[in-house]
Amino acid sequence: MNYKPFPEQFWSDLTQTIKDLKSNNVKLYAAFDADGTLWDTDLGENFFQYQIDEKCVALPPEPFEHYLNLKKKEPREAYAWLAQINQGKSLEQVRAWSQQAFEQIAPPPIFSEQKKVIELLLQNEVPIFIITASMKWAVEPGARALGLTNENVIGVETLVENGLVTDQAVLPITYRAGKVEALLQKTNNMKPFFASGNSSGDIELLESATHLRLAVSAASRDDKLFKAESELMAVAEKNNWMRHRFI
Repeated sequence: MNYKPFPEQFWSDLTQTIKDLKSNNVKLYAAFDADGTLWDTDLGENFFQYQIDEKCVALPPEPFEHYLNLKKKEPREAYAWLAQINQGKSLEQVRAWSQQAFEQIAPPPIFSEQKKVIELLLQNEVPIFIITASMKWAVEPGARALGLTNENVIGVETLVENGLVTDQAVLPITYRAGKVEALLQKTNNMKPFFASGNSSGDIELLESATHLRLAVSAASRDDKLFKAESELMAVAEKNNWMRHRFI
């Protein structure tokens, strides 16, 4: 699909802000949500569907419905569960599965404009973090496709002991305010100068940015994401944040 490019004003504002902050020796960090922000898909749920189809792990009857029911009651519990079902598997195996699941999405629906933003940030040696409520290991292939590494991804995960995944959730769960908490742990409490997200779950992340906040959307009206994206757009408009609709 052809997505609308960012306006020239966006590139001007981003470039000038980086230049000004670097000239003042300000330490810069940039933060992105993952699913719906960097690519037009949900890598966490895509990986879960792959695990269902390939019978990778033991699951309850109607596993996707079980997950959605958990999500309705308590999203944090649902997101943690998607990592916990890998208990006893090697992290190496889980990462191999996630790469295979990612490669089945052909071509990966990466927003080319966001890829350009990341390239610009890398050229300016700005550390980048992708903070996601999806399982970290499911999102890592997407980060690598953008020229980043596994270490650039902060997401839901469980403790790994002797190379094996356990069911002990790593806190904070990277959902809503938990995204900011986890990010600040990585940056020694320095807030990002730039943050981008696509849904109401990213409001706290965008609020944490010191200079530039970019809300994006691509969901159609019949998409389950449309409501959450519209909520963020309303907040962005009220606060005069940068806004962009890809379609």
